[in-house]
Amino acid sequence: MQNLKDKIDVGHIQRNDAVLANAAILYYKEGLTQNEIAKRMGVSRATVVNYLRLARENNIVDIRINGASFSTSKLSKDLKRKFGLNDAYVADHTSGGADSGENHIANLNRHVARVGAAALFDILNPNDVMGVAWGETIHFLSEEISRGQIEGLTVCQMIGSMKTPLLSAAETCAIRIASRLGAECNTLHTPAVLSSAELASALRAEPTIKSQLEKFTEFTRTVFSVGNCDINTHVVRSSITSEEEFNWYKSRGAVGVLCGRFIDEYGQHIAGAMDERMIGISLDELRLLNCGVLVAGGPEKLLAIKAALAGGYVSHLVVDESTAKKLLS
Repeated sequence: MQNLKDKIDVGHIQRNDAVLANAAILYYKEGLTQNEIAKRMGVSRATVVNYLRLARENNIVDIRINGASFSTSKLSKDLKRKFGLNDAYVADHTSGGADSGENHIANLNRHVARVGAAALFDILNPNDVMGVAWGETIHFLSEEISRGQIEGLTVCQMIGSMKTPLLSAAETCAIRIASRLGAECNTLHTPAVLSSAELASALRAEPTIKSQLEKFTEFTRTVFSVGNCDINTHVVRSSITSEEEFNWYKSRGAVGVLCGRFIDEYGQHIAGAMDERMIGISLDELRLLNCGVLVAGGPEKLLAIKAALAGGYVSHLVVDESTAKKLLS
């Protein structure tokens, strides 16, 4: 009978946001326990649990973690000191999931992205113009970011459209982040990599595309991750570059992929044929802006993260605890 009553309660409550909001206030603002709320509202504890779940799902309550809390540890301060960062946010390894293999990597990337999403509320200022890159971690970040309002914020896609069967397209990430933050969004209306250098050059000269690329100089913040140079990197899996071309970059010392460009262990750009076909922010532009938020973690990305730091692209780092310790050692 109690289970039936719970189902009736929840079925009724889905049409009554006021009751959901009341339960949320009692729990999140007044600090009552679920049992205390159940007694006050005359329902079961299980119904209160459902009320709180529905309040989150219906965006009646939005739980936002203070991003600054991740930058107060000794690890964070040591990272700031060693790499000359404005701030470093460290994701506790205990929250990354206990799975092994690909599941563990995905869980860890999502957890680091979750901390990065929280950190943005600490990093961003009113009227910022933020460039957003692409990749698995940025895809996760766009899904994890809480709804909020950064006054006057503009979000811009800074790499042309890329897509794999596993990830949203680059413009989808930028649009989702802008939507969550109540920001204006400027997408880049072109593929990331064209079939020829001539076609890419012609597109860059098109007035619409040219004006979008010129917007890059206005960025006051950029958000990106970095990929390793494993053959399974998204740059290869999405056919942005061929395996033969990928091996060419590897043979010249590539250890990471940053905003679609290959870098060596010192963070220096390894220029190649793919660059001539690419439309997106250049690494020289990224370095000169000096406002980069790097969100990345995991042992497989250690060399790539070190390279991005060495290259001077990063002002704020979001990383997992284990990788942070290895960076310091």
